[in-house]
Amino acid sequence: MNNLRVRKIAFTAVLAAFAVVGSFISFPVFGAKCAPAQHLANILGAVFLGPLWNVAAAFVASLIRNLIGAGTPLAFPGSMCGALLAGVMYRAVRRLPAAWLGEIAGTGIIGGMLSYPVARFVLGNEKAALLTFVVPFLISSAGGAAIGAVITVAMEKLGLLEAERFFSGQRHGDAR
Repeated sequence: MNNLRVRKIAFTAVLAAFAVVGSFISFPVFGAKCAPAQHLANILGAVFLGPLWNVAAAFVASLIRNLIGAGTPLAFPGSMCGALLAGVMYRAVRRLPAAWLGEIAGTGIIGGMLSYPVARFVLGNEKAALLTFVVPFLISSAGGAAIGAVITVAMEKLGLLEAERFFSGQRHGDAR
């Protein structure tokens, strides 16, 4: 059991590092910094780690991005809500589209709306409204989810999603 925890911690760190490095490939959309790599990391984390470890990876990535000046506090609600919902939906359905849709809805809609109080009260943006960040977050998460869809479908066809058992503690041939 301890070995399983070490594997999950290591992969969580890899996903967080990927999201941080990938954040340097970003583009502005209506005042938000959109980084598709975070959304790809959230989808991979949903499939391989589950919701809690996925949220941990998103939190660590957001924290590091903020500490090094590569992100804003808006990264926290967006990435963490997407990670949580993608993980929960994938865990419940065990189908890749559930992770993709969970990422888009979690980041784009829920994270976008939860960014309002962050923008208003933490960043002091008086012009922010409840739905201000929904469209830019939807654009970013849809782009990242599309990349994630291409990669995860290819992984599935190559049999690489069988590695999911590596992180879940199941042995070859065990039932899900």
